[in-house]
Amino acid sequence: MLGAAETYCAANKLQFTATRRRVLEILLEGHKALGAYDILARLQQEGRGAQPSVAYRALDFLLMHGFAHKLERLNAYVACAHPHETHAPAFMICRQCGAVAEVSSSPATSVIGQAACDAGFRIEKTVIEAEGLCPRCIADGKT
Repeated sequence: MLGAAETYCAANKLQFTATRRRVLEILLEGHKALGAYDILARLQQEGRGAQPSVAYRALDFLLMHGFAHKLERLNAYVACAHPHETHAPAFMICRQCGAVAEVSSSPATSVIGQAACDAGFRIEKTVIEAEGLCPRCIADGKT
């Protein structure tokens, strides 16, 4: 993923700064969503900046260029599992352990897509988030 980000930024003459790279690395380290202040705390521990704007600017860059997604319900961020592929992600969020899995969805063929079509509405963006239990928590008998 980091190599893909570097290649994309070089090809598009974008600055993939050390901070942007580190924020992407932090998002890639686990399959959990992280809030901007969680990321900021990690950056501060590493001596990389103490202002919230440092984390927000890096996250804005990653979102804008398809390397991350924002989970609206959690007000948190995850690395994109399919960067630069045309996709409509849906997120499965484990309420027990906080794991997040990204899966592809198709809003155009879903119930909401059909309703939008019937209303003459063109969907430009959807955020689908489902909360439940991941396979590991189910196997562990967590409820």
